Amino acid sequence: MKWEQKSRPNPTAKIPYAYNASEDDPLVLIPDPEQVEIVEQAFVYLENGHSLRETANWVSEQTGVRISHQGISNLWRMHKGGDSVRQKDLNKQNRKRKPKTASGKVEAKLKRKITDAKRMRTMAEKKLKSKQQPEEGLMQPYVGISEGLDFEATPQEREIIFKPNTGPQTEFLAAPEREVLYGGAAGGGKSYGLLADPLRYFSVPEFNGLILRRTNDELRELVWKSQELYPKAYPGAKWAEKKSQWTFPSGAKLWMTYLERDEDVLRYQGQAFSYIGVDELTQYATPFSWQYLRSRLRTTNPDLPVFLRATSNPGGPGHQWVKKAFVDPAPAGRAFDATDIESGEVLRYPETHEKAGQALFQRRFIPATLRDNPYLFKDGTYEANLLSLPEMQRRQLLDGDWAVADGAAFGEFRQLTHVCEPFEIPHEWRRFRSADFGYSSYSAVHWFAIDPSYETLYVYRELYLSKHTGRDLSKAVLSAEIGDNIQYGILDSSCWHQRGNIGPSIAEEMIAEGTRWRPSDRSSGARVAGKNRLHELLKVDEETGTPGIVFFNNCRQIIADIPVIPSDPKGTDDIDPRYASDHAYDSIRYGIMSRPRASSPFDFGDKPINRWQPSDSVFGY
Repeated sequence: MKWEQKSRPNPTAKIPYAYNASEDDPLVLIPDPEQVEIVEQAFVYLENGHSLRETANWVSEQTGVRISHQGISNLWRMHKGGDSVRQKDLNKQNRKRKPKTASGKVEAKLKRKITDAKRMRTMAEKKLKSKQQPEEGLMQPYVGISEGLDFEATPQEREIIFKPNTGPQTEFLAAPEREVLYGGAAGGGKSYGLLADPLRYFSVPEFNGLILRRTNDELRELVWKSQELYPKAYPGAKWAEKKSQWTFPSGAKLWMTYLERDEDVLRYQGQAFSYIGVDELTQYATPFSWQYLRSRLRTTNPDLPVFLRATSNPGGPGHQWVKKAFVDPAPAGRAFDATDIESGEVLRYPETHEKAGQALFQRRFIPATLRDNPYLFKDGTYEANLLSLPEMQRRQLLDGDWAVADGAAFGEFRQLTHVCEPFEIPHEWRRFRSADFGYSSYSAVHWFAIDPSYETLYVYRELYLSKHTGRDLSKAVLSAEIGDNIQYGILDSSCWHQRGNIGPSIAEEMIAEGTRWRPSDRSSGARVAGKNRLHELLKVDEETGTPGIVFFNNCRQIIADIPVIPSDPKGTDDIDPRYASDHAYDSIRYGIMSRPRASSPFDFGDKPINRWQPSDSVFGY
């Protein structure tokens, strides 16, 4: 349900939560965007198992406007009632708890009467007490407002044990998603954030946590930091050196140990943890340990959520799989449905499950930079040390750049420069598309728009599909570009190859379905020419300060591929011919080599003239 405008009968009527009265008409109520965003985040917390009272308190703190647990419950049911899985489960539980027999119903009715009577008595006693206080006060001598105050007293100072840095560290601690990566530049406060994250659960007796580093020597620094933090936050907390474990007064436990090899993860077989954190995740060359640890997440306390957390710098043996799991699927800071690391498919409940088709859980990537840690950044020494590193290490450790790979063909690609938020493309900008077809592998389709001011190419849409025939791909393209005025399309020229003697080609089938295409250039030297052209477009113009090509951040596959496409190890000007995942790159290459230019009223009068030309001179398509 959307947050729509409302109205009220008179200017003094109550305003619903997250709404403001319009300045033009006090009877019109407009949603407050900031409060709506916070309330929507609260709905996510509720879906992830948080209690109504905790969530209501959090919303009240964030907005500065108090809301009761019943109020947030009403909003949740109003806006998410039809889609909320947890609400359906709660309703099912309530129905089960209702008495079924006549005697059971009578007993429940009598219990409600007893409860109501107790509540009424409590309210009456409070009212009576408030009435008696003034009478007692009449017998006391008058005391002036200022009498009895100690004007020499100073405010009592409270020691702040831990206060998160504003920005990414705060976002990491508040993230409700099941799996979160807090990754980026060195010195951003990631490791300390990982230690502070489980602090809120140390008062819960059932809490059992696990924090890991790859080696025992690397773990030692984390232990030292925890010994400074935990006893202050929870007096009475004890560290057992032999067990490498914290025990808190509530009975909660936190195990801090190492995980050097993949097979070491089997030490945790049969154990259950409600919280698992891994410091420097890219030190693990394969995702085996991470995926196995996920199977150890469980709890017997319904109010205790389960989390799998990680921190890491870019680089290291596991850079690629961590990037595929957390960085590539969605723009930084946005929650997304968890995907399979190999196939990229969303992980869903099986068809036999009651939640069939729903995503298993969500992930989120929160980037960190050195500027996020004012204690290190202000001094400048640590920044100077990072600036002295070689370029690749500097981009990884100082800039937190995940788009860096050793031997990359397009080392000039930068997320901050070549990727932008989607915006509404002006209608008059010329648009076209390109495609690389594949059935067993992948088909990639990209849509381009040309900014007439500087002839900048904006890649604003992407399709990346497998197991689609030519006709199926055509239908998907037509569905995606409804409302677009596409001038032309460039398709892999191999799609025009005849199948058998007289059978239609893939291109003919796609054109017959309604998508117009012309063949790409696959002549000798076309690949090298296309690569050189992409280098030219990635350059930033010194006068305008903009590159020749920019990608909307919803084009996840090409954004993930460009930084890691390897150069030919033999030293040619082409990419490595052994690199198999080049479908998105080939599609982009076909598009930029089609000689795109912005339309101009000086070309053919007021509007460009579209002349019909058959793609196949024999069949006339």
